[in-house]
Amino acid sequence: MPKVIVEVMPKPEILDPQGKAITGALKRLGYEGFAVRQGKRFEITVDGALDEQRITAIEAFADTLLANTVIEAYEVHAVVDDANDSELEVTGLITVPAESPVA
Repeated sequence: MPKVIVEVMPKPEILDPQGKAITGALKRLGYEGFAVRQGKRFEITVDGALDEQRITAIEAFADTLLANTVIEAYEVHAVVDDANDSELEVTGLITVPAESPVA
């Protein structure tokens, strides 16, 4: 069965307090040179074929339900089983770019 991954991240101009907290904790633990931004990942299993209509539907509900597009951007990754059914591979990518900066 095809799977679709929707990754949601704060837009670059939006503050990320959770990411800042993680970055601070890393420094306190001795891990220097890292900056973290925290987001969300949704895994969606699709019954049947993953066609253009299904991708359009996923984009629509990602835009209205999974992401707050005022402050977040998202990417939709189409994933299918490889020939050996061993691992998943990314076969397509649909990116919804961040809008202009929030005033």
